Amino acid sequence: MGGMDPLPRVKALIAAYRPMSVSEAAAVFARDVVTAAAPSSPARAKALLFAASRLAAFAESVGLELCPQALLCEATIERFIICATQGFSPASVRTLRTNLRALSQAHEAHRRPRPIPLGRERAKAPYSDAEIEGYLRLAACQPTAARRMRCQALICLGAGAGIVAGELRGVRGSDVVARSGGVVVEVSGTRTRTVPVLARFQEPLLTAASFAGERLICGGRDPGRRNVSDALCRALSADPGLPRLKAGRLRSTWLHQAAQAIGLGAFMAAAGVRCSQRLGDIAASLPALSEPETVALLGGCP
Repeated sequence: MGGMDPLPRVKALIAAYRPMSVSEAAAVFARDVVTAAAPSSPARAKALLFAASRLAAFAESVGLELCPQALLCEATIERFIICATQGFSPASVRTLRTNLRALSQAHEAHRRPRPIPLGRERAKAPYSDAEIEGYLRLAACQPTAARRMRCQALICLGAGAGIVAGELRGVRGSDVVARSGGVVVEVSGTRTRTVPVLARFQEPLLTAASFAGERLICGGRDPGRRNVSDALCRALSADPGLPRLKAGRLRSTWLHQAAQAIGLGAFMAAAGVRCSQRLGDIAASLPALSEPETVALLGGCP
Protein backbone atom coordinates (compact mmCIF):
# COMPACT_ATOMS: atom_id res chain seq x y z
CA MET A 1 0.00 0.00 0.00
CA GLY A 2 2.85 2.35 0.89
CA GLY A 3 4.33 1.96 -2.62
CA MET A 4 1.16 3.09 -4.46
CA ASP A 5 1.22 6.18 -6.62
CA PRO A 6 -0.31 8.92 -4.40
CA LEU A 7 -1.80 10.90 -7.31
CA PRO A 8 -4.89 8.67 -7.86
CA ARG A 9 -5.59 8.80 -4.13
CA VAL A 10 -5.22 12.57 -4.13
CA LYS A 11 -7.62 12.93 -7.05
CA ALA A 12 -10.15 10.59 -5.44
CA LEU A 13 -9.94 12.48 -2.13
CA ILE A 14 -10.54 15.83 -3.84
CA ALA A 15 -13.46 14.48 -5.89
CA ALA A 16 -15.11 13.06 -2.75
CA TYR A 17 -14.75 16.28 -0.73
CA ARG A 18 -18.24 17.32 0.41
CA PRO A 19 -18.04 18.74 3.95
CA MET A 20 -21.24 19.34 5.91
CA SER A 21 -19.90 22.59 7.36
CA VAL A 22 -20.03 24.57 4.09
CA SER A 23 -22.42 24.90 1.17
CA GLU A 24 -22.15 22.79 -1.97
CA ALA A 25 -21.05 25.87 -3.90
CA ALA A 26 -18.19 26.46 -1.46
CA ALA A 27 -17.21 22.78 -1.69
CA VAL A 28 -17.21 22.98 -5.51
CA PHE A 29 -14.96 26.04 -5.37
CA ALA A 30 -12.59 24.23 -3.03
CA ARG A 31 -12.46 21.12 -5.24
CA ASP A 32 -11.79 23.18 -8.36
CA VAL A 33 -8.98 25.36 -6.99
CA VAL A 34 -7.25 22.48 -5.20
CA THR A 35 -7.44 20.28 -8.30
CA ALA A 36 -5.75 23.07 -10.27
CA ALA A 37 -3.05 23.36 -7.59
CA ALA A 38 -2.19 19.63 -8.00
CA PRO A 39 -1.14 18.77 -4.42
CA SER A 40 1.36 15.93 -4.19
CA SER A 41 -0.06 14.07 -1.18
CA PRO A 42 -3.42 13.36 0.44
CA ALA A 43 -2.40 15.30 3.56
CA ARG A 44 -1.54 18.34 1.50
CA ALA A 45 -4.80 18.05 -0.42
CA LYS A 46 -6.81 17.93 2.82
CA ALA A 47 -5.07 21.05 4.15
CA LEU A 48 -5.71 23.00 0.94
CA LEU A 49 -9.33 21.84 0.71
CA PHE A 50 -10.01 22.99 4.26
CA ALA A 51 -8.44 26.40 3.67
CA ALA A 52 -10.23 26.93 0.33
CA SER A 53 -13.65 25.88 1.68
CA ARG A 54 -13.32 28.22 4.67
CA LEU A 55 -12.38 31.08 2.38
CA ALA A 56 -15.35 30.32 0.13
CA ALA A 57 -17.75 30.20 3.09
CA PHE A 58 -16.48 33.60 4.19
CA ALA A 59 -16.90 34.95 0.65
CA GLU A 60 -20.51 33.79 0.57
CA SER A 61 -21.19 35.55 3.88
CA VAL A 62 -20.00 38.90 2.49
CA GLY A 63 -21.44 38.54 -1.01
CA LEU A 64 -18.27 37.90 -3.01
CA GLU A 65 -18.34 35.87 -6.21
CA LEU A 66 -16.89 32.38 -5.81
CA CYS A 67 -14.15 32.61 -8.40
CA PRO A 68 -10.38 32.26 -7.98
CA GLN A 69 -9.65 35.75 -9.32
CA ALA A 70 -11.85 37.38 -6.66
CA LEU A 71 -11.05 35.13 -3.71
CA LEU A 72 -7.41 34.12 -4.18
CA CYS A 73 -6.05 37.65 -4.17
CA GLU A 74 -4.00 39.13 -1.33
CA ALA A 75 -6.71 41.59 -0.27
CA THR A 76 -9.43 38.94 0.10
CA ILE A 77 -7.13 36.49 1.87
CA GLU A 78 -6.09 39.16 4.39
CA ARG A 79 -9.71 40.22 4.91
CA PHE A 80 -10.62 36.59 5.60
CA ILE A 81 -7.73 36.20 8.05
CA ILE A 82 -8.73 39.34 9.96
CA CYS A 83 -12.51 38.82 9.98
CA ALA A 84 -13.16 35.08 9.97
CA THR A 85 -10.50 33.29 12.03
CA GLN A 86 -11.35 34.36 15.57
CA GLY A 87 -11.96 30.77 16.69
CA PHE A 88 -8.61 29.48 15.44
CA SER A 89 -5.32 29.28 17.29
CA PRO A 90 -2.49 31.58 16.12
CA ALA A 91 -0.68 28.59 14.61
CA SER A 92 -3.80 27.55 12.67
CA VAL A 93 -4.28 31.09 11.37
CA ARG A 94 -0.71 31.17 10.09
CA THR A 95 -1.24 27.79 8.40
CA LEU A 96 -4.47 28.97 6.76
CA ARG A 97 -2.77 32.06 5.37
CA THR A 98 0.19 30.03 4.07
CA ASN A 99 -2.08 27.51 2.35
CA LEU A 100 -4.26 30.19 0.77
CA ARG A 101 -1.21 32.03 -0.51
CA ALA A 102 0.02 28.74 -2.01
CA LEU A 103 -3.32 28.33 -3.81
CA SER A 104 -3.09 31.92 -5.01
CA GLN A 105 0.37 31.36 -6.49
CA ALA A 106 -0.79 28.11 -8.13
CA HIS A 107 -3.50 30.05 -10.00
CA GLU A 108 -1.29 32.86 -11.26
CA ALA A 109 -0.87 32.94 -15.02
CA HIS A 110 2.79 33.90 -14.56
CA ARG A 111 4.01 32.51 -11.31
CA ARG A 112 6.31 34.61 -9.20
CA PRO A 113 9.80 33.18 -8.78
CA ARG A 114 10.56 31.61 -5.46
CA PRO A 115 12.49 33.91 -3.14
CA ILE A 116 16.19 33.20 -2.97
CA PRO A 117 17.07 31.80 0.47
CA LEU A 118 19.25 34.29 2.33
CA GLY A 119 22.08 33.34 4.59
CA ARG A 120 21.31 33.39 8.30
CA GLU A 121 23.84 34.89 10.64
CA ARG A 122 25.01 32.30 13.12
CA ALA A 123 26.48 32.84 16.55
CA LYS A 124 30.24 33.25 16.40
CA ALA A 125 32.31 30.43 17.84
CA PRO A 126 33.44 31.06 21.44
CA TYR A 127 37.09 30.98 22.39
CA SER A 128 38.36 28.07 24.46
CA ASP A 129 39.64 28.53 28.01
CA ALA A 130 43.18 27.92 26.76
CA GLU A 131 42.82 30.60 24.08
CA ILE A 132 41.52 33.13 26.62
CA GLU A 133 44.50 32.37 28.85
CA GLY A 134 46.77 32.88 25.86
CA TYR A 135 45.29 36.32 25.16
CA LEU A 136 45.66 37.32 28.80
CA ARG A 137 49.33 36.30 28.68
CA LEU A 138 49.80 38.39 25.53
CA ALA A 139 48.15 41.31 27.32
CA ALA A 140 50.62 40.96 30.21
CA CYS A 141 53.54 41.12 27.71
CA GLN A 142 52.59 44.47 26.16
CA PRO A 143 55.41 47.08 26.24
CA THR A 144 53.70 49.75 28.39
CA ALA A 145 51.50 49.64 31.46
CA ALA A 146 48.74 51.54 29.66
CA ARG A 147 48.69 49.07 26.77
CA ARG A 148 48.74 46.12 29.18
CA MET A 149 45.75 47.44 31.12
CA ARG A 150 43.75 48.32 28.00
CA CYS A 151 44.30 44.91 26.44
CA GLN A 152 43.42 43.22 29.72
CA ALA A 153 40.23 45.29 29.97
CA LEU A 154 39.24 44.41 26.39
CA ILE A 155 39.45 40.68 27.10
CA CYS A 156 37.69 40.89 30.45
CA LEU A 157 34.87 43.14 29.26
CA GLY A 158 34.24 40.99 26.18
CA ALA A 159 34.65 37.45 27.50
CA GLY A 160 33.73 38.30 31.10
CA ALA A 161 30.73 40.59 30.61
CA GLY A 162 29.70 40.31 26.95
CA ILE A 163 30.29 43.99 26.20
CA VAL A 164 30.08 44.47 22.42
CA ALA A 165 32.63 46.45 20.44
CA GLY A 166 30.44 49.53 20.04
CA GLU A 167 29.95 49.75 23.81
CA LEU A 168 33.59 49.21 24.75
CA ARG A 169 34.63 52.72 23.75
CA GLY A 170 32.22 54.27 26.28
CA VAL A 171 33.22 52.22 29.37
CA ARG A 172 35.27 54.10 31.97
CA GLY A 173 37.23 52.64 34.83
CA SER A 174 34.66 54.04 37.26
CA ASP A 175 31.92 52.00 35.51
CA VAL A 176 33.45 48.80 36.89
CA VAL A 177 32.28 48.38 40.48
CA ALA A 178 32.70 45.70 43.15
CA ARG A 179 29.29 45.26 44.77
CA SER A 180 26.38 42.87 45.38
CA GLY A 181 28.82 40.07 46.15
CA GLY A 182 30.73 40.32 42.87
CA VAL A 183 31.83 42.78 40.18
CA VAL A 184 29.48 44.56 37.80
CA VAL A 185 29.87 46.83 34.77
CA GLU A 186 27.53 49.78 34.28
CA VAL A 187 26.93 49.91 30.53
CA SER A 188 25.60 53.14 29.04
CA GLY A 189 24.31 53.89 25.56
CA THR A 190 21.28 52.53 23.73
CA ARG A 191 21.18 49.35 25.85
CA THR A 192 21.84 50.70 29.32
CA ARG A 193 22.23 47.82 31.77
CA THR A 194 24.27 46.40 34.63
CA VAL A 195 26.24 43.27 33.77
CA PRO A 196 27.81 40.88 36.29
CA VAL A 197 31.39 39.89 35.45
CA LEU A 198 32.28 36.20 35.37
CA ALA A 199 34.38 35.21 38.37
CA ARG A 200 37.64 34.43 36.52
CA PHE A 201 37.73 37.95 34.99
CA GLN A 202 36.83 39.97 38.07
CA GLU A 203 40.30 40.53 39.53
CA PRO A 204 42.09 41.47 36.27
CA LEU A 205 39.21 43.77 35.28
CA LEU A 206 39.26 45.54 38.65
CA THR A 207 43.01 46.07 38.20
CA ALA A 208 42.50 47.61 34.77
CA ALA A 209 39.60 49.73 36.04
CA SER A 210 41.67 51.05 38.94
CA PHE A 211 44.43 52.03 36.51
CA ALA A 212 41.95 53.86 34.24
CA GLY A 213 40.00 55.63 36.98
CA GLU A 214 37.64 58.14 35.33
CA ARG A 215 39.31 57.67 31.95
CA LEU A 216 38.04 55.39 29.17
CA ILE A 217 39.15 51.91 30.14
CA CYS A 218 40.10 50.82 26.58
CA GLY A 219 41.86 54.09 25.77
CA GLY A 220 41.14 57.20 23.76
CA ARG A 221 39.75 60.56 24.80
CA ASP A 222 36.46 60.63 22.90
CA PRO A 223 33.73 58.02 23.59
CA GLY A 224 32.47 58.62 20.04
CA ARG A 225 35.72 57.42 18.52
CA ARG A 226 35.14 54.36 16.36
CA ASN A 227 37.23 51.20 16.08
CA VAL A 228 38.89 51.84 19.42
CA SER A 229 39.33 48.09 19.90
CA ASP A 230 41.03 47.43 16.54
CA ALA A 231 44.55 48.34 17.65
CA LEU A 232 44.16 46.29 20.82
CA CYS A 233 42.90 43.27 18.87
CA ARG A 234 45.89 43.53 16.53
CA ALA A 235 48.26 43.63 19.48
CA LEU A 236 46.65 40.48 20.91
CA SER A 237 46.80 38.63 17.58
CA ALA A 238 50.60 38.45 17.39
CA ASP A 239 50.85 34.80 18.48
CA PRO A 240 50.53 32.52 15.42
CA GLY A 241 49.36 29.75 17.74
CA LEU A 242 46.18 31.69 18.56
CA PRO A 243 43.31 32.67 16.27
CA ARG A 244 42.86 36.35 15.50
CA LEU A 245 41.18 38.12 18.39
CA LYS A 246 37.73 39.51 17.55
CA ALA A 247 35.41 41.39 19.89
CA GLY A 248 32.40 39.47 18.54
CA ARG A 249 33.93 36.14 19.51
CA LEU A 250 34.74 37.47 22.97
CA ARG A 251 31.03 38.24 23.43
CA SER A 252 30.13 34.76 22.16
CA THR A 253 32.48 33.34 24.77
CA TRP A 254 30.56 35.17 27.50
CA LEU A 255 27.20 34.11 26.03
CA HIS A 256 28.35 30.49 25.99
CA GLN A 257 29.52 30.59 29.61
CA ALA A 258 26.39 32.40 30.84
CA ALA A 259 24.05 30.03 28.96
CA GLN A 260 25.88 27.07 30.46
CA ALA A 261 25.62 28.55 33.95
CA ILE A 262 21.83 28.96 33.80
CA GLY A 263 21.29 25.58 32.13
CA LEU A 264 19.84 27.10 28.96
CA GLY A 265 20.71 24.12 26.78
CA ALA A 266 19.05 21.63 29.13
CA PHE A 267 15.94 23.82 29.42
CA MET A 268 15.54 24.23 25.65
CA ALA A 269 16.06 20.51 25.04
CA ALA A 270 13.52 19.53 27.70
CA ALA A 271 10.95 22.11 26.55
CA GLY A 272 11.48 21.44 22.84
CA VAL A 273 12.01 25.17 22.27
CA ARG A 274 14.10 26.18 19.26
CA CYS A 275 12.82 29.67 18.49
CA SER A 276 14.50 32.60 20.22
CA GLN A 277 11.30 34.63 19.89
CA ARG A 278 9.58 32.22 22.26
CA LEU A 279 12.40 32.64 24.74
CA GLY A 280 11.92 36.42 24.53
CA ASP A 281 8.20 36.03 25.19
CA ILE A 282 8.89 33.81 28.19
CA ALA A 283 11.54 36.16 29.57
CA ALA A 284 9.21 39.16 29.24
CA SER A 285 6.70 37.50 31.56
CA LEU A 286 9.21 36.67 34.30
CA PRO A 287 9.82 38.89 37.32
CA ALA A 288 13.06 40.86 37.17
CA LEU A 289 15.88 39.63 39.42
CA SER A 290 17.56 41.97 41.85
CA GLU A 291 21.19 42.87 41.25
CA PRO A 292 22.49 40.56 44.02
CA GLU A 293 20.41 37.70 42.56
CA THR A 294 21.75 38.39 39.05
CA VAL A 295 25.33 38.56 40.32
CA ALA A 296 24.88 35.28 42.22
CA LEU A 297 23.50 33.61 39.09
CA LEU A 298 25.96 34.93 36.49
CA GLY A 299 28.88 36.45 38.37
CA GLY A 300 30.04 33.26 40.01
CA CYS A 301 30.70 31.40 36.75
CA PRO A 302 34.28 30.21 36.36
